[in-house]
Amino acid sequence: MDQELDLRLTQIETKLAWLEDFLTRLQATVVDRSAALDRLDAEHAAMKSRLLQISRDPEEVPNRKPPHY
Repeated sequence: MDQELDLRLTQIETKLAWLEDFLTRLQATVVDRSAALDRLDAEHAAMKSRLLQISRDPEEVPNRKPPHY
């Protein structure tokens, strides 16, 4: 009986250790993705701002023929 309980306890401890490791790695991944998303949001805002600025001041855009002409 004690061996069976020891075996079950060992299995539970093994699963718990695996889950703790998994949660730690998952949290690190979520933090990394969140930082990447924050960077993309900032880039998007900068590009949107620049496009709005260009659309308000069209004379800033050079009016040249593309090089393939």
